[in-house]
Amino acid sequence: MILIVDSGATKADWIAMDEKGEQLFLTQTLGLSPEVLTADVIVDRLANNFELSKNSRKVSHLHFYGAGCGTNRMKKFLKGIFKNFFPKAKIEVKEDTYAAIYSTTKIGHPGIVCILGTGSNCSYYDGHQLFQKVVSLGYIPMDDGSGNFFGRKLIRDYYYHKMPQDLAMQFEKEYNLDADVIKENLYKKPNPNTYLATFARFLVEHKDHPYSKGVIDKGFQQFINNHVMQFELATKVPINFVGSIAYFLREELATVIERNDLVLGVIRQRPIEGLVEFHKETI
Repeated sequence: MILIVDSGATKADWIAMDEKGEQLFLTQTLGLSPEVLTADVIVDRLANNFELSKNSRKVSHLHFYGAGCGTNRMKKFLKGIFKNFFPKAKIEVKEDTYAAIYSTTKIGHPGIVCILGTGSNCSYYDGHQLFQKVVSLGYIPMDDGSGNFFGRKLIRDYYYHKMPQDLAMQFEKEYNLDADVIKENLYKKPNPNTYLATFARFLVEHKDHPYSKGVIDKGFQQFINNHVMQFELATKVPINFVGSIAYFLREELATVIERNDLVLGVIRQRPIEGLVEFHKETI
């Protein structure tokens, strides 16, 4: 049994295939980001999934692509956990950027590949190798244009009284904005980046409001400035995206791309389907 996993900060999609490439099952867990979760939490999320627990000893290969897996230390940390849970598996752990690449580009075709989901990232793929100009420091100082970036912006604007009153009233109806609740989620509970990203849904649902348009446009422009434009060939190759923020705000994203004389490539909400096709070709 071959397991292919695309894990963001919020959720992880798992697809199991047999040796002929036929799908055996599809399941989902909460995200398994090693940067923000302890080993016990990760093991608990694996163990609480019926399909994974039932088939843990049947897995021969595990291809894991995850947020927070950009360093050797994090890869080693996850491999140790997976080796105990899937004792017979050959394990490969790569950062989620590779999932974005394999699901949006073809071998030999260069392009810039971006992640705009709970977090954000950007890499250049020359058709064979991955290159990054910016080392991500996570959701507090970075993650431009991401779900948690926009969520943080909404909360700040609400508390600084910069959000228009009509929108602020709606914001109050949809979320618990009590200061103690917000601080508990940010400073005491796990996954504060995921918590912040939940507020981005409000921005998507009210994306036609003048305030929202401004926030979205500035956020995407900041991402282009700080990430995409780091690459000299940015205007020469397609710019591909994966992630819910890119997908649900694709029209707004396309506007910013065009304004910067860039070429928009593929936008996928979830890279797992493209990953399956990629691995079928390598079985």
